[in-house]
Amino acid sequence: MPEIMRQIVRITLTMLFCLPFISRAEVFTRDDIILDPTPARFSVCHGNTCALLSEVSLKPQDWAEVQASFNRRAESAAIEREQIRSAIAKMERFVGAAIGTSADRGRNAMNDAGWPAEMDCIDESTNTTIYLTLFKRQGLLHHHEIMDRSTRGWFLFGMPHTTAVVNERANDSLWAVDSWFLDNGEPPFIVPLRTWRRGWKP
Repeated sequence: MPEIMRQIVRITLTMLFCLPFISRAEVFTRDDIILDPTPARFSVCHGNTCALLSEVSLKPQDWAEVQASFNRRAESAAIEREQIRSAIAKMERFVGAAIGTSADRGRNAMNDAGWPAEMDCIDESTNTTIYLTLFKRQGLLHHHEIMDRSTRGWFLFGMPHTTAVVNERANDSLWAVDSWFLDNGEPPFIVPLRTWRRGWKP
């Protein structure tokens, strides 16, 4: 076998063996992100790859509206996932109005507001993880735990893409919570992480 072919095979095998270790992403991409978010003080990434970090404080009436998504304790994990979708959509709308990211478009589409208003999957997955952490700390989640973000792709197997992740406590199943495909303020997709890792997209 020619040397160049041996090198290609070696690199490919290395990537394959490394995939289980690199398929997870750090929960936070910067060391100045607020780790204990509250409705009055939490971080939001924007500008692509968390180039910009804003500190946000929700108005009491806005937080009350977010809480209203969980107005009844969910009887099942499936119902709680629908509550999560509603609450994250509200968070995005309130945050968008506060820091100027309302014009963010799904995927990596450009918007008329310029790059500070844009969010790539690193921004979206980090923010979603922060929102989920906030919900958990406020006692709003009963069926799910917050997990590290997960990344698929890594160029050799497609473009990298990162999502927030929750774990359903009853059966230890992982779910991707992905808002990157959608415009600001739309409820995120929640799909089994195993399906998402295989390249799922809407």
